[in-house]
Amino acid sequence: MWKEFKKKYAPYLLYLIAKFIYITNKKIYHHPKDDKEPFVLCMWHGDLLSQIFNYHHFRKGWVIKALISENRDGEMIAKIASLFNCGAIRGSSSNGASKVLIRAIKELKIGNDVAITPDGPRGPRYSIADGVVIISQKSGKKIRCFNALPSKYWQFKSWDKFVLPKPFGKIDFYISEPFSVEDMELETAKSFIKEKMMQHSLI
Repeated sequence: MWKEFKKKYAPYLLYLIAKFIYITNKKIYHHPKDDKEPFVLCMWHGDLLSQIFNYHHFRKGWVIKALISENRDGEMIAKIASLFNCGAIRGSSSNGASKVLIRAIKELKIGNDVAITPDGPRGPRYSIADGVVIISQKSGKKIRCFNALPSKYWQFKSWDKFVLPKPFGKIDFYISEPFSVEDMELETAKSFIKEKMMQHSLI
């Protein structure tokens, strides 16, 4: 019974909690100019909750699709994302990964943004998987790094050290200038992306 309740209602509860946290915090946006080009949104798995607010403040009226795993946690994340008007590209890094990458590339080429957590869904924390580089290079679209730094927060003991901002604090939202990894070797590109991502990350 508890599992059924959790499956049906937990996404709505988490959605309301996230909205309450966002409304009650002072928000400071460190956003560059929007060039109106589709991009690959790169965010850490442990920081993903804040980024939907970061994105919608930056872009209004755009379609965004997030790469979300097909496991149980992914199902809940996909439902919460849909409540925030964020679509999902469901797939597994171990089964049918190429199909997921192809779908992401197609979304970018038709003008939609694509979001990815390069250290998800299983980590290790703050690692960069190949997917974000492949998607950017094959689509010809640039990457923007998204980060949020809350002044007060809870940090879970999960592998990603998931961060939940506390109410009535301050959140600094960061978005990088778009950058290309088009002519880089895979490992060089991954190191470059991680360097960009770590500029505004909780240690």
